[in-house]
Amino acid sequence: MTVIIGMDPHKRSATIEALDPTGKVLATGRYTTDNAGYAEMLTAGRQFPDRVWAVEGCNGIGRHLAHRLVHDGEAVIDVPAKLSAQVRVFATGNGRKTDPVDAHSVALAALHAPNLRRVEADPELVALGMLADRRDELGRSRTETVCRLHRLLLELIPGGAKTFLSARQARELIAPITPSDAAARVRLRLVVELTEDLETIDRKTKAADKELRQLVTERGSTLMELHGIGPSSAARLLADTGDIRRFRDRDRFASWNGTAPLDASSGDQQRHRLSRAGNRKVNRVLHIMAIVQLRNRTPGRVYYDGRRAGGKTSMEAVRALKRRLSNVIYARMLADQRCRELAGPGGQSGTTLHSSATGSNPHTDPSDKPHPGPNKQANPTPTPAS
Repeated sequence: MTVIIGMDPHKRSATIEALDPTGKVLATGRYTTDNAGYAEMLTAGRQFPDRVWAVEGCNGIGRHLAHRLVHDGEAVIDVPAKLSAQVRVFATGNGRKTDPVDAHSVALAALHAPNLRRVEADPELVALGMLADRRDELGRSRTETVCRLHRLLLELIPGGAKTFLSARQARELIAPITPSDAAARVRLRLVVELTEDLETIDRKTKAADKELRQLVTERGSTLMELHGIGPSSAARLLADTGDIRRFRDRDRFASWNGTAPLDASSGDQQRHRLSRAGNRKVNRVLHIMAIVQLRNRTPGRVYYDGRRAGGKTSMEAVRALKRRLSNVIYARMLADQRCRELAGPGGQSGTTLHSSATGSNPHTDPSDKPHPGPNKQANPTPTPAS
């Protein structure tokens, strides 16, 4: 009899509740997350020989506890926050949110959803995930710094600066400026400081990209060979996806990353709508990949033009392209995983695929499919998309 131990994690505390397969509450408790509190919680859970820990948000606030449990040999599954929130509404009747209620909802969600992802703390993937987060933070910081520069330069130079501004260009713009009053002097000084900040951010970004590129290559991944996938995008795909074999087929992968359209048919009207579910960070990677392919003469651009010629709107064609690229990434990651397994621990076979973008012949089959239906049979070796 497997006992489900649901956990509502926080930074400094965690509330747990143990349920048997019938939904009966066996134990509850609230513990701190320091060494002493964690040891007490682990002891309380280990009183059940056959157990599984269900932790909410293992990619977020619950990651530190999930990884500690995995390191100590415990079986941990990740319960998405949206799933536990839905269960909480039905379990309590009014959606009241307290730590014990949250722990109960997490346990119920794990009890009735047997296909939840099992957490595996791969040090290489954890490192890639942290560096990808850092790279995203640097990108946001650069955007904020450039926006502040534009605001100040508009007050110093008539018409301001061009949209895409580098630190060197900003220095060249302010070089001939001679401040005429106190306000202008302060503006000029702030522009100099922001330019120095921009140079620092660019230097850190370049170093982060170099490190990510090296780690992704050492992992044996060929994702960066795809048009529109850079080091940070490849790291994000590897870190968030984990073992690609956990997805039965490419349709499941598309459902997970939010590129599979949702069925919104009613009566005789057959239609699909945009899905806002799934992993939004990976969905962003696919969106960037699609935009980069559209800006160049790539097979992805050919596919997009074919969908537009078939009567799709521009947004519908972009969504179809993202779904198509999801298939390409799935096939590439699956092939990389096979090569990695054949090469053995730490080995790289060097084998690559030729699917550097989507197929050149636009057709409809995978890109208009909604979320896949229930599991029928395993299909671990789907045909590559291109």
